[in-house]
Amino acid sequence: MPPDTGYFGPESVTWRIHGEPLALVGGVRALLLQALHPEAMALLYAKSAFQDDPWARLQRTAGYVSTVTFAPTADVDSAAAHVRAVHERLGITDPAQLAWVHACEVDSFLAAARAAGIRLGRADADRYVAEQVRAAALVGVPDELTPRTTAELAAYFTATRPELSGTKEAREAARYVLAPPMPVPGRYVLPARLGWTTIGSLALGLLPGWARRMYLLPPAPGAGLATAAGMRALRRAVRTLPVRYREGPLYREAKARVAALS
Repeated sequence: MPPDTGYFGPESVTWRIHGEPLALVGGVRALLLQALHPEAMALLYAKSAFQDDPWARLQRTAGYVSTVTFAPTADVDSAAAHVRAVHERLGITDPAQLAWVHACEVDSFLAAARAAGIRLGRADADRYVAEQVRAAALVGVPDELTPRTTAELAAYFTATRPELSGTKEAREAARYVLAPPMPVPGRYVLPARLGWTTIGSLALGLLPGWARRMYLLPPAPGAGLATAAGMRALRRAVRTLPVRYREGPLYREAKARVAALS
């Protein structure tokens, strides 16, 4: 019997992108983009206490993405059912808003991967977007609202931009994402803050120009090149670390399942 490598598997572009430590930068970028949707932010403020513990939201989001990517299918289905139940309880069921969250994540993980120097041709990028249709369906995004190619993803953002705005709530949410309280002992606060500031700065640098303008960020000529250089330098540095520090446990477990039967 072949190993259960979940909905994607080792040959997928999803494994290539989500297995990279710098996918974290894409996750932060996604949160910054998501905050620009006023209706989504109004619902978040009404239904969530993320301001009280932003790390909890970050950890839950990262854990769910890792589970969907690398866990066996039964575990993925269970996690997705839990997320749908939470959304139902909180009233987060608007298909258009679920589609917005999904599109921001896909676009951001792809942007981070490209900036970090992961080799992705146009066909690879389209394949990644198509693979993520499954992830969207797991949380209830209707098929007709889910982009299937990079061209459809770009068209989606073009069509959605008139609905977006850098509201006070968006800027406040961005501050919580970029400068959360550090949940570490006092002597580690400074290095933790410096490390997270690096992640946040790279995520800001990866934002499209229209999103930066909504956040009232000043023009930064050459920001794209500088961000890409920073992403590639950080990737090289991270790749020198032991595997247990640069690969998540679910990714290591998934690779072990494949190796055991190869």
